[in-house]
Amino acid sequence: MIGRGMSTMLRLFSLVCLPTFLMACPPSQDSAEPAPPAVPDGLDGSPYIASFQPWYLVGNALTPGGDILALTVDAPQGAEGIELWIDGHHQGAWPAATSQLIDADLSGLEAGEHELVLAATGEDQAFAQIYLQRSHPLYVLVTNDWDRSYKEESWLERQEELHANHPAMKMTHFVGPYTFTDPEVSGQHAADLVAWVTGMAADFDDEIGLHVHPYCNFVETTSVPCRHEPSFGYVADETGYTVELCSYSLEESEILFAQAKALFETNGLGTPTSFRAGGWTAQIHTLEALANQGFLVDTSAANWARLEEWEGLTDAGLYEWNQDNWSTIDDTSQPYYPSQDDILSSEAPVLSILELPDNGALVDYVDAYEIIEMFEANWPGGAPLLQPTTYVTGYHPVSYDFINSVALEGGLNHIEQYLASDGTGPVVYETVSNMTVVWPMP
Repeated sequence: MIGRGMSTMLRLFSLVCLPTFLMACPPSQDSAEPAPPAVPDGLDGSPYIASFQPWYLVGNALTPGGDILALTVDAPQGAEGIELWIDGHHQGAWPAATSQLIDADLSGLEAGEHELVLAATGEDQAFAQIYLQRSHPLYVLVTNDWDRSYKEESWLERQEELHANHPAMKMTHFVGPYTFTDPEVSGQHAADLVAWVTGMAADFDDEIGLHVHPYCNFVETTSVPCRHEPSFGYVADETGYTVELCSYSLEESEILFAQAKALFETNGLGTPTSFRAGGWTAQIHTLEALANQGFLVDTSAANWARLEEWEGLTDAGLYEWNQDNWSTIDDTSQPYYPSQDDILSSEAPVLSILELPDNGALVDYVDAYEIIEMFEANWPGGAPLLQPTTYVTGYHPVSYDFINSVALEGGLNHIEQYLASDGTGPVVYETVSNMTVVWPMP
């Protein structure tokens, strides 16, 4: 109990220590933060660090953050406790046990590099200094384009092998509706392909999206007449395969996309929400048609400079078409909502569909060194990312042969040294439609 005399002294003290005179008052010992210890030059704290995870994600609506420090410390002999400072701020004290887990809360740390200093309780010099990296995710999206209506068993086996070799990976399979309209494809083969791709989705959280080359056998199941030109691959294409998708009008495109959705739903593939145009030949009216049909994201914006194999080929305008129509898209282009009047602008008003640039192209056009080069361009200097970032790569099943599989596997092997799930970097595998959670409609 406080005596009457002491109570009077406390009241007088509180009157004197008003905010106006705060500088003259002694600080509260309860709220004072312990000063960080000195860090000796050349400090080597490694003998005391039993284990340490150096990378932590800043979370978002899709991806949880890494908010708890994973650090195990063997305290110096004779220490009564272990105290931690991050960027000079005291985080708390832990017992000085052997292999003591230091599980500080990191949720308040912004993206960047942060200094951790450890000292024994009561000591004014640190025994360890280390650094952690807190980064927004680097989303790696592996895609494949079903350019053919059929699939050979070897194509499927190679894709299964890809998944087996990279168990953390997710894919987005852009399936062609012509699998269900090509008279050369039996109903049994189509059913087998549906079972295969839905099994991949169930087993690996893969996504099933839509890919359209305007094959006549598909277009002619609608009221839209099939075109044979303009073609990006030949003077005229009687099959419709290489005809520029954007040559179909807004109204015609809506009919085609509605029919593709119906074919997916009828055949057990669900309702697609992601899309890539054959030859990347989408224009603003193509995206408007997709948005009107409920699609959430398009990934037709091509990193055209990586398609140089097509440059200058006689009667093949794929390179030049993409250079002209996706002129600003490059290795580091990031998601945006396209302007209603300009597919390369994000100026309002915008379409209600996210454009996710195919900034890594496909392995048909790049080798392992290029895959790594583009990946590293999206992660400059290996430093923590200050905002979420995407890197899109992939392949065509029809051309995913031994050479291309070696290239893609080599690129992914490098990328997977930096998986967020391992605490070694910011890499997170994801699917295309999920990017709308990270980049919602403005």
